[in-house]
Amino acid sequence: MDNTATTSQGLLAGKVAFITGAGRGIGAAAARLFAREGARVLLAARTEAQLKAVTEEIQAAGGTAEYVVCDLADAASVRAAVDHTVAVYGRLDIAFNNGATIQRPGPMDQMPETEFDHIYDVNLKGVWLAMVAEVAAIRATAGTGAIVNNSSVGSLMGNPELPAYGAMKRAVNSLTESAAVTYGPDGIRVNAIAPGHTATEMIRTWEEDSPGLRERLTAHTPLGRAADPEEIAQAAAWLLSDRSSFVTGTVLRVDGGARA
Repeated sequence: MDNTATTSQGLLAGKVAFITGAGRGIGAAAARLFAREGARVLLAARTEAQLKAVTEEIQAAGGTAEYVVCDLADAASVRAAVDHTVAVYGRLDIAFNNGATIQRPGPMDQMPETEFDHIYDVNLKGVWLAMVAEVAAIRATAGTGAIVNNSSVGSLMGNPELPAYGAMKRAVNSLTESAAVTYGPDGIRVNAIAPGHTATEMIRTWEEDSPGLRERLTAHTPLGRAADPEEIAQAAAWLLSDRSSFVTGTVLRVDGGARA
């Protein structure tokens, strides 16, 4: 199945999309999907080789895509990436703040302070920086638009294996809700998705420090499997599209029914 070709009347036809963490996993799946649904996409992440590969794949399939190297822990880098989107395409309509860093699984008292600070810088402050830049760009160009932040079901419950990761994602939920009520009057919708067990490199990396993690996650998922990254991207695409025009301030679980 062709996951990258554009359609003239797609879900996101005519929109310019900015996507962080777009070099792999959910972000790369979103870039392919958004392009297939008619958006012009700007991929952002730290690893240029991954960005280049995904961008060229989209372009080869007839989609419109460019990329920019971006470090979410660097305020100037985040602003420059959003500004680059406007410079390339002339506007910004929608943004998917997907980029995140991971923590080593384990109890909070075993986490070094430097690791906690890094997770804060990328997973919370980086999302805040991106939203501030995106709101300004949407206001100045498209006028109205939509933003989706990638949270986690791990933000919705106690999380003994990933306490700092879960805490930052829960804070992202709060930022999402606050932004929704702040910018709703301007015609800018802000939502979040909370993925469950998804077949990504992040999960595979976590399992190296927590053997059997994927089996435990699957056992708690009523659908009995991990999500494909594109299934998560589909939820983001809908929330960014005009078909969800009266949805804002929500944290949408995309978790296969998992509740524990």
